Amino acid sequence: MQGNTGGLSWLLSLVGSVVGQPALAADAPTGQTLYSAESRQSFEGPEAYFTGDVQVDMLCPDNETAHFSGAYVTFQPSARTAWHQHPAGQHMIVTSGVALTGTRDGHVIAFEEGETVWCPSDIDHWHGATPHAAMTHLVITGSKDGENVTWKEKVSDEEYQRGYQQTQQTDVSIQALSAEQQAIVPIAAATAKGDLEALKRAVASGLDAGLTINETKEIPIHLYAYAGFPRALNGLATLMGVVEARKAEGIEDPVGPEVSGLPEDKNPIAVGKSVQTELSGKPVTGPLFDFAPAINDFLQSHLFGDLFARDVLDYKSREIATVSALASLDGVQSQLQAHIGIATNAGLTEQQIRDLAVVLTQTVGKKEGRRAEQAIEAVLPEQAQTAKSGS
Repeated sequence: MQGNTGGLSWLLSLVGSVVGQPALAADAPTGQTLYSAESRQSFEGPEAYFTGDVQVDMLCPDNETAHFSGAYVTFQPSARTAWHQHPAGQHMIVTSGVALTGTRDGHVIAFEEGETVWCPSDIDHWHGATPHAAMTHLVITGSKDGENVTWKEKVSDEEYQRGYQQTQQTDVSIQALSAEQQAIVPIAAATAKGDLEALKRAVASGLDAGLTINETKEIPIHLYAYAGFPRALNGLATLMGVVEARKAEGIEDPVGPEVSGLPEDKNPIAVGKSVQTELSGKPVTGPLFDFAPAINDFLQSHLFGDLFARDVLDYKSREIATVSALASLDGVQSQLQAHIGIATNAGLTEQQIRDLAVVLTQTVGKKEGRRAEQAIEAVLPEQAQTAKSGS
């Protein structure tokens, strides 16, 4: 069976037109060819060659001098190709999510955004998404003698699950964090990233692990200070939808205790200043707060006074959520490092913090796990040395 994930024979039969005749700008000079976004052709992956929901977006065909084609291919959770091989090989570059690719010898590679796998010519393989999240990769597929793929039988559910489980095997055992604490990590990360599909799965897993509805609510509420109100509100709406869907399935999740408000004689700024000092290990001062003192007022009144002082989640759980969220955001390394230190002041042990990084890697991604690990290595050895010199 012959076909093409890059844009040749099987796509031609699908659209009934000649892929590779680009739409040119009216005044385009000769010598270069523009493939406009409007001319891009998109196709559903044919059932004969794919399992699950797959979308192919053509980018460029091969030509007389460039014997390769390019396409974005998006796989929904659990979707994958059939077994196949490429006579001239293929590069697979993940642009979103985590990809899996396996070969006949049983070896499976998991690779994520920014990572590339090269599959040599005439190697039987398959590729697709994990069971829990969608994935998009750019495929650059070589052609040889006018052919760029040979399709074979479909990958069975058993083969796929066995391959996925292989990528989940790890020698790292999480013992320092409870099941509930571990469940906070992907909920916080997905909330901060705005990945609502991943959040649905994380919330369901968290409720199964023993988090109450009110504890789970508190995670996006807490994170409004770090990821903004829009993502906090979206997180709460996602949680509400999951709870309603589970109830319709007959699952009654425990609601848990409600938040106790501050006593009437307590001022949020005074409470917040006390909490901020306790968690930071000393009064917070510095040039930034001299330059813009209002921001520290807001930190003390809203973040530490209104949020950290709420009693549904303790300080440890709030720092697990905060570190997980910050490790999932770009450009906040200094804040992430600060909260590694705050996490220790909140009572998390070094092993618990290191386990948090492992859970991030396992449930969210290697990039997020590496960020947490780098922050840990930047903060904890220095903190230990400071404590040693002061003793």
